[in-house]
Amino acid sequence: MNVTERFLQYVKFDTQSDELTNMTPSTPGQMIFARHLEKELRDLGLTEITLDDNGYLMATLPGNISGKEVPTVGFIAHLDTSPDMSGKHVNPRIVEKYDGGDIVLNADDNIVLSPSEFPELLHYVGQDLIVTDGKTLLGADDKAGIAEIITAVDYLKNHPEIKHGKIRIAFNPDEEIGQGAHKFDVKHFGADWAYTMDGGEIGELEYENFNAAVAKVIFKGRNVHPGYAKHKMINSMRIANQFIIMLPRWETPEHTEEYEGFYHLVGMDGSVEQTVLTYIIRDHDRDRFERRKKELEHLARKINHEFPDCCTLEIKDQYYNMREKIEPVMHIIDIAEEAMRLEDITPRVVPIRGGTDGAQLSFKGLPCPNIFAGGLNFHGRYEFVPIPSMEKAEMVIVRIAELVGKS
Repeated sequence: MNVTERFLQYVKFDTQSDELTNMTPSTPGQMIFARHLEKELRDLGLTEITLDDNGYLMATLPGNISGKEVPTVGFIAHLDTSPDMSGKHVNPRIVEKYDGGDIVLNADDNIVLSPSEFPELLHYVGQDLIVTDGKTLLGADDKAGIAEIITAVDYLKNHPEIKHGKIRIAFNPDEEIGQGAHKFDVKHFGADWAYTMDGGEIGELEYENFNAAVAKVIFKGRNVHPGYAKHKMINSMRIANQFIIMLPRWETPEHTEEYEGFYHLVGMDGSVEQTVLTYIIRDHDRDRFERRKKELEHLARKINHEFPDCCTLEIKDQYYNMREKIEPVMHIIDIAEEAMRLEDITPRVVPIRGGTDGAQLSFKGLPCPNIFAGGLNFHGRYEFVPIPSMEKAEMVIVRIAELVGKS
C-alpha cells in the first residue's frame, strides 16, 4: 500500500480520546487500532514488536550497515484523535487537482471549505486533497503521521540499497489529552533520539513549544436571601468576574501569536456560594512563564485582602519547552533540515503554540523534535491534508534514515 491508501484505511478507526475515563488508553478504539497496526507491522516483517496493556506499540526495522556504529533513530506518532469533534464514521473524499475555489463538504448542511476563510488552501492549487464530509474531523492528526512512518519503513525494507542503522518506531495513545508520553517507556524504546511526525503544513520543523500550566481559582461566597442580603451576601460569581478583568486583556489566545504567551480561561462553573475558574497558562520563555504564575498568586492575594479567605489558587505545571533539551543536540535538527532540502522542501522552523509528546519525551531523556505530517485545520470538520505533503513526509523519514546511516 502507498501512504494515501494506508491513511484512508486508518481514518476509519474511531480513536477519539477521552480525558474523563482515567484509563490508558482512554478509549477502547485506540487499542483496536493498535492491534490492527501490530498485525500490519508483523506482516511487513518488522522485529522487536511489542504492544503493552496501555496501548504503546513499538517495533524495529533492523539496520543494514555492518562494520560501524550507527545511532538508533526513532519515529513516533499518536493513535488518538481529538475529543473536540467526533472521529466516528469518518468519510473522507479526494478532491483531485484542487482548482482554488470553494470545496463543498456537505451540501445538505451548507458546509463549505473556502479559501476566503482558509487562505492556506491556495498553497495547494493543482494538488489532490483529502477532505471530510463535513460531519467529522478527518484524523490527519495524527493518522497521517502513522501512515507516513509505516510507508517509509516499508520503503526502506524494499530498498536495501539505502543504507541505514536501526530504526525504531512507536505509536502511542492519548496525545490529544496530554497523556501520550506519560507511560512511554523510553528505555525500552532504545533510540538515541526520535522525531514525532505530528506537525502541520509541509516544511514545518519544531523544537520549541510552550511551557504550560493549569490553574484552578476557587472563590467561596455566602448566600443569603436577596431581599435581606445587604452587607451579608458574598456573591462568588461577582468576585470571580472581578478576578477575570484584573488579568491583562490582550494576553489571551485571540490576541497573541508566535512567541507571545497568554492566560486562557477555559472553564467557569459558578453559583453564589462557589465559583471555579480554570485557566491554562502558556509562554515559550521560562522566566515569563514563572512570572505569569506569580501574577495569578498576586491577584489571588489582592482578592483575599478585599474578601478575606475567599480565594484559593491551585497551579499545576503540565510540560516545559523542549528547546533546552534540544539545543545540546542540534545536529538532529540539522539532519531533519537536510533531509527536507534533499526532497526540495524549504524547512520552516516555527515554535509550537501548544504542546507535543516530543516535549515530554525530551524531558524523559529522548530528544524528540517535531516534523510536519502535512495536515491543516486539525480538530474540526474543515481539516484536510494534501496528498503530496504526506508523500513528502514519507520521503523525509527515508532521507533521515539514510543521512544517519552516513554519519
